[in-house]
Amino acid sequence: MPDYEKLGAFYLGKVVDPATNQPTSDLLLYDSTDLTTHAVIIGMTGSGKTGLGLDLIEEALMDGVPVLAVDPKGDLGNLLLTFPELAPADFRPWVDDAEATRAGITPDELAAQKAALWQKGLADWHQSGERIRTLREKADFAVYTPGGSAGLPVSVLKGFDAPPPEIMDDSDALRERVQGTVTGLLGLLGIDADPMRSREHVLLSNLLSSAWAQGQSLDMAGLIAGIQTPPFQQIGVMPVDSFYPPKDRFELAMSLNNLLASPGFQAWTQGESLDVGRFLFTPAGKPRVSIMSIAHLNDAERMFFVAMLLNATLSWMRTQSGTSSLRAMLYMDEIAGYFPPNGNPPSKPPMLTLLKQARAFGLGVVLSTQNPVDLDYKGLSNAGTWMIGRLQTENDKARVLEALQGATAGQDALTRDQLDAMLSGLGKRVFLMHNVHESPPVLFTTRWTMSYLAGPITGSQIRRLMQGRKAAEGRQQTAEGQNTPAPSVLGSLPSAPAKPVIPPGITEVFVPTTAPDVQYHAQLLAVTQVRYASTKYRVDVAGVLPLVADVTDGPIPVTWDEATELRVDPNALEKAGTPGATFSEVPAALLNAKNHAKWAKEAAKFVAASKPLTLWQEPGSGVISTPGETEGNFRARASLAGREARDAAVQKLRAKYASKVATLQDRLERAQLKVQQQQAQAQQAQLQTAMSVGAGVLGALFGGGRKTTAIRSGMSGVGRSMREGQDVQAAQTDLNQVAQQLQDLQAQVQAEVDALTVTGSSDLVQLDVKAKSTDVTVPLVALAWLPYTRAANGMLTPAWEGAEG
Repeated sequence: MPDYEKLGAFYLGKVVDPATNQPTSDLLLYDSTDLTTHAVIIGMTGSGKTGLGLDLIEEALMDGVPVLAVDPKGDLGNLLLTFPELAPADFRPWVDDAEATRAGITPDELAAQKAALWQKGLADWHQSGERIRTLREKADFAVYTPGGSAGLPVSVLKGFDAPPPEIMDDSDALRERVQGTVTGLLGLLGIDADPMRSREHVLLSNLLSSAWAQGQSLDMAGLIAGIQTPPFQQIGVMPVDSFYPPKDRFELAMSLNNLLASPGFQAWTQGESLDVGRFLFTPAGKPRVSIMSIAHLNDAERMFFVAMLLNATLSWMRTQSGTSSLRAMLYMDEIAGYFPPNGNPPSKPPMLTLLKQARAFGLGVVLSTQNPVDLDYKGLSNAGTWMIGRLQTENDKARVLEALQGATAGQDALTRDQLDAMLSGLGKRVFLMHNVHESPPVLFTTRWTMSYLAGPITGSQIRRLMQGRKAAEGRQQTAEGQNTPAPSVLGSLPSAPAKPVIPPGITEVFVPTTAPDVQYHAQLLAVTQVRYASTKYRVDVAGVLPLVADVTDGPIPVTWDEATELRVDPNALEKAGTPGATFSEVPAALLNAKNHAKWAKEAAKFVAASKPLTLWQEPGSGVISTPGETEGNFRARASLAGREARDAAVQKLRAKYASKVATLQDRLERAQLKVQQQQAQAQQAQLQTAMSVGAGVLGALFGGGRKTTAIRSGMSGVGRSMREGQDVQAAQTDLNQVAQQLQDLQAQVQAEVDALTVTGSSDLVQLDVKAKSTDVTVPLVALAWLPYTRAANGMLTPAWEGAEG
């Protein structure tokens, strides 16, 4: 394993010697847990800022940490340009033909040059195509284009979903969510609204708050209807019509209706909903990097989407458990304009809240910009890591120096003049890093990115990257539509305009529906109450399992193995159907009351034998999923638990060896000092010996009574010089021994760190907890009318909420 491939360490580059401005052999390994205190990257165009950002994201994915990235310029799409084979053919679709023309070569030749350049660049940094392959295997990559069709779509305006209970129970968080949503929406209409003074803002805020307080979500149509006929009589102490007259409300409703009717509006209502959990993990629990490309949007649309996304991130964050390990990364490129020092755009309040609170939930925020003067440094004081590259102007440098001094206050930091000197000498891809968890600031040069840097990715290139994925998802949706589960007997049952007469003794219920022109079809409903208990797996949970089954008039009227779960709350079942509906005929066996009691016993036996509670266990850590937790969500939780255990183990190892390392480092410093002292004494002895011997030789040549004594003195000096030389050798030997002991101890520590593994195996163990027969009861057996709609081709589609398909 390469030296940089360490658990929880992000390989960002090499340390640079500030005296020579040259890279040293020391690797710059950034502790992943340090990112929970957030980071800021600042550098002018050409400084290497984009490469550093991609390095951070690549390393996060290599460590199993998912990333949600906002991309206003199109640079982050390069993360999808990873070519394990590093073949020229892989680079060919992404090279610039105009660049080849300027260089006087063909595009194929340019692609070959780029491939060779990337091979050499990676090799120089001890990377290879195999590491690129590992990156692609560890993460899922996707580019979304909200309000556009090039990438995967995002549904933003389809509805304003009610926040989770964690938001509803926090008045400050709820106020921020309402304010951000309304401000962004009004921004789309070109209305720069003050939340405290704008009638539009106050009215829409009250409409959202009123609906959400009742647990209801609003769509655009519902919002427009609410503007015309508000569900409340007063706003504050004033009647609604006095506060906002109907004529004026009609104009606001028309503005939103025009937005709803505009040709480009549909792009905002299709695709993935703003579910941050799905952006971070696939349904199978695999980490994702979801790139929100917004380069195609105008300024108002960008602000609206960013505000909605940040508020959705806050909602997701507050549903997570606390952790000190890095759970996920939120990366935003070109933050300028979204977090200004003056003003309060819709994106600023949620971003400020994230910077203040996300640490507790393991969410690391990374903000990048080339315009340092357009940032709120007071808010950025919450960032623990600053990475500063080359700056455009002296004004930029002065502003950054001021911010750095504030960030390093109270620490063993460099002076302003020292920081100024370091910033002034920065070269391309060289950054000054200040990390509150390390001291003092350090210079480093970034490593070669695994992703090919083709420049900003255009809409047509995004379409090419996502074409296969969009087609696959389209085929999947089509297949799901064709395979909509429906009882096998439905296609053969004729329908009648009137409901059949049901004899006494038969309980009859209707599954609720909001669809018009439905056809009701009769099935057997058995509502079972079941308890699953296991001391071994520490689970004891009870719930309701409603099952529906087809009934025939054959020798075996009900086949329970073919029964399906009815995803409807039994308390919501109704006693009457929708007016004007048609009904199927009812099998005779279903109209026999004696059969219902027998079917209740059969249903209880079936549930006890064949409907276990399925749990998942990660074999490495022994962590078990909770009842109702999906496999994908459990994989994500187990992965985080593994990183938490790993981080704790690494800290424990560091603490275990800290005193020994400190002792050896102290001995090493004293040994180095002793060598220097012995060398100085040896040099002095050699000088004195030379002078004594010289005096003796001169005396011998020119005569004098003390020549013998002088020569003897010179010989004595030679002896002292030899002894001093031996002392130097002894001191050097002692120094070498201490240095070797320190090196051996550091190697031992690293070996123990490398031996640690992150739990989160791809091979989960399925645990089935069966219910005891005495723990299953059937309080309700009934003839259930299930609503369907029938297409022109005769295909039936379930018409109740919660139906699969």
